[in-house]
This record gives sequence, C-alpha cells and structure tokens, in this order.
Amino acid sequence: MPYIALTDPDGGVRKLPLTGAPFSIGKLRRNDLCLSGELISREHVTLIPDAGGGCRLRDLDSRNGTFIGSERVCGEIALKDGETFRVGPYRITYFAGALEKAEATVQPGSARQDAARMTSEEMEAVKLRRRIHEGLLRELDLRRTDLSQHSPDEIRRKTGDAVRKIVAGIESEIPRRIDRERLIKDVLDEALGLGPLEDLLADPEIDEIMVNSWDKIYIERKGKIVRSDKRFTDNYQVVNVIRRIIAPIGRRIDESSPMVDARLADGSRVNAIIAPLALTGPTLTIRKFSADPFKVDDLLSFGTMNQIMAQFLRHCVQYRKNCIISGGTGSGKTTLLNVLSSFIPDRERIVSIEDAAELKLGQEHVVSLEAKPPNIEGEGAIPIRKLVINALRMRPDRIIVGEARGGEALDMLQAMNTGHDGSLTTIHANSSRDALSRLETLVLMAGMELPSRAIREQISAAIDIIVQTARLSDGSRKVTSITELTGMEGDTFKTQDIYVFRQTGFRDDGAVIGEFVTTGNVPTFAEEWKERGLPVDYTIFQPARVAPPQRRESLPKE
Repeated sequence: MPYIALTDPDGGVRKLPLTGAPFSIGKLRRNDLCLSGELISREHVTLIPDAGGGCRLRDLDSRNGTFIGSERVCGEIALKDGETFRVGPYRITYFAGALEKAEATVQPGSARQDAARMTSEEMEAVKLRRRIHEGLLRELDLRRTDLSQHSPDEIRRKTGDAVRKIVAGIESEIPRRIDRERLIKDVLDEALGLGPLEDLLADPEIDEIMVNSWDKIYIERKGKIVRSDKRFTDNYQVVNVIRRIIAPIGRRIDESSPMVDARLADGSRVNAIIAPLALTGPTLTIRKFSADPFKVDDLLSFGTMNQIMAQFLRHCVQYRKNCIISGGTGSGKTTLLNVLSSFIPDRERIVSIEDAAELKLGQEHVVSLEAKPPNIEGEGAIPIRKLVINALRMRPDRIIVGEARGGEALDMLQAMNTGHDGSLTTIHANSSRDALSRLETLVLMAGMELPSRAIREQISAAIDIIVQTARLSDGSRKVTSITELTGMEGDTFKTQDIYVFRQTGFRDDGAVIGEFVTTGNVPTFAEEWKERGLPVDYTIFQPARVAPPQRRESLPKE
C-alpha cells in the first residue's frame, strides 16, 4: 500500500497509508488528514491513488496554495515516487512502496520521529472515530443541545445509545481486530469528556499529565515521568479539549490570547498554551489533585515529614504563627498548604485567595475568592492583589493566599502585621533564604518606592516560619527544613533551622536515603506559648534523629 510521510514544522514525521479512495487534506475534521494553521484551507488538497500504483495530486483551489519546490500546483498533476509537496508549513512526501518497507527511508536516531509514527491500524481507528463523531453530531446536534437541562449521566446514556446505533449501522465496515466497546468509549470521551485524558485522570497513581502535542502525552507516576501510549486524533482535538476545560470558568484561548490557567471540576490545576507561542503543537499540563485531599497522615506515610515536625506545624498554625511554604515547581507546596490549613480551628473565619482555585478546605466558615482574567477586550481583570485588599474588609481571622508572586506580597505582609496572625501562603524559592529574598523582590513589584531596610523590617515582623519543600532525585517530596525567622541583625535576616532533612546516600534502586533531624534550636516564640499557658510538648525540640516513617501512622494526640 502506498503512503505519505508528513513532516511537521518541528521536524516530527508521521507515516500515513493511502487507500484506493481519494485522501483529503485540510483544516476540517472530516478530512483524512486534519492539519492546523493559518496557511491551511478548510479543504486544501486531495491525493488520488490509481490502480497502477501511481498517485495524482489535486489542489482544491486553496487560498494559500500547494507547492512543489517553488512552483504552485494548478489543478491536478501526477506525483512521482519520493516527490515532496508543501501545504502551509508542512512537507508531505509521496511513496509508491508499501508502508512496511518505509522504515529504511526515515533517518534513524530521532526519538521525535519514532514517537510520531502512527500505524495503519491506529489510522483506521482514527478514521472510524471521526466518522462516528460526525454521525453523532448529525444525530444529536450536541452543539445546539442545552446540556444544562440534563444530568451528566443522562447525557452520557443518551449519547451512548446514539453511538451504539451508529456503530451497528456500519458494523460490517469495522475490522474485527478493533474492539467495539473501546471504540464507543473513545468516541464518548471525545464528544463529552477530555478524550484520551479521561483514563489518565481516572488513574489515582498519576500525579501530572503533560501533553506536548497531539501524539506526545507524558505522565508523572510516583515522581517518575514516563510516556503514555495515549494520543489525540490531531492538534484540533487538543485545542477543543482545552476550550472545553476553560469554558465553564469564563476563560478563553486563541491566537490573541494563547496562554491560559484554569482548573478542572475536581480542582486539578490546568495550564495550556497554543500557537503561535507553542511551536510543537498545543501544549496542556494538568496537575492532578485527589478528590479526597491528602491529610497529614498521608504525608507521614509518604515520608514527606515525620510526626514531630507535623506536631510542631500544627502548633504553629493553631497558635497563629504566620507561615510561608517555599519550594520549587512540583515540590508539593499546594498540597502541604492544604494540609496546614486543615489545622485552623473551625470557629475561625477563613478567606482563601487564589489565581485558580485549588484549595479544598474542610472548615465550614470559609470564603473562597478567585482572580479574574481580562475579557476579550482586555478589560475587567481582577488580580490577586485587589482580592487581598478586599479580603481585609471581610473580617477574616485568617487569610490564605495560594501563591504570592506579585505585588500582593506587600498587602499580605501588611495584613500579617495588622492583626491577621496565622496567615499562610506559598512562594517559589529553592531555600528559606531564597524565599526571603524573593519575597523582598515581590514587594518591590507592588510599585511602592520603599527602602530596602523598610521592606526587610516588614518581612521580619510578619513572617514567623518558613517551611521548605523539595522534590528529590527519586521523585519523592520532602519537607527539607522548617526555619524560624528570628529578626534582623543590621540589614541581614536572622534565621535558625528547627528541623532539617539530611540526605545520606542512595539505595541500589535510586531511592534517596536520609533522615529528619531535630536541630535542638528552640523557637523564640516557645516562651510566648509557655507564658500564655498553651499546651506545648517541648520534647519535640530535643535534638533527636527520627527516620522517615515507612508505614502509615497517626499524629500523637495533644
């Protein structure tokens, strides 16, 4: 069977078999090959194989044309074996030989090319899904149906019945090797859900999903990144899934606004970026959050920290110490913030402020605020800073800012210094010292011309504890230090570590070996707790080494 080799703008190669029927190429999904881009027409070009093994190319009066070399194709011409033509930014080479013999024609050594290949069986399944999906649109016209009038179960049941009816009508055309139930599920996932991501989102062992392009999906499982065998039909489907995610929260993505942050219904964090910024295709990253948020016992069983550290952090939150959780991307900051927030007493009023709502607080008296991006005219944005200022008028006992990354840091510090003790936030930094430096930089972003000394005094007066997190080389996440900010010495911050994690080596399987260490430093506010008669077990500050727990344990009762 003859085939074509499609070279994407980024150099990736796909091989597609040509059947005896005309093979259509264009932007519409009903084409055999759906390509995206401003230079691609809805119906751009058709390849017509003939019985003698040759192939004719017919340009369908495309606006931007089809080219062989520098010559534009007019009407219909015969293609030679190995001849290449261009459609927008794509190069397509026609081969008269069988697809099975094609491996020798692709230069070896390119992981990108290997990853991009689609087998004839996969291509057959893709065509079937497209055909069934188009039949489904005609049957139900999902785009005109008011889905809000039906429950998700009713919609899926009705749509499933329609898909089964369509499949039954083309039963004789479906190869036996294709699983009918799997085909039906794939169509339903594409029509009503997030396509191939549905199975990944349902897998509790997957922490993160990374879509680099339609055919390159990676997952993080237990701290390790591996490639998934899932793939989308094309880039058009990826963009549709992105739009389906962001539509319920009133956000948009297009060429004028090609980046967006959003969340799924379960709170999972979503970031998407498309052309012209994403050169390899629409890119989607999903940081999954458990439907049942992690609790402190879960962190103990994971070895993220030990019981003594957890007990100390519980004291800090309950007795209203201002805490910053610092760490790199994917180090578990938001998960830890959610756990620490659970220590806040139920009687207190909590106002949480986030760019994309992720926190799941179990207390009853909680007000959750979410920043608003600009509308299509670029107006109406309400950033986190405005929400922090407004939160001060809402009589909060605690203010929780999901992440400080701009001028809101100044307002957060002022809130901590004016009666809102026990507030919490996260910040991107690689150490507790870096966290203080970054906080100082963020305050400057507020546009206030404050002297450096004044900013540092504000930070010193506001922040009590810095909890540093990290993702180690084996994929595990640890609280690597709990540090107290004790004041200023001249223009320099004074700090002392209360607990640290010390790495001592690696096991044969690459797992990190280490231990949590109690340094023996007693926080300066321990005397304050004592004077107020608060029940604090001071043995938690004694310099003893405790290995990370290997089994699930509960915190000691206070």
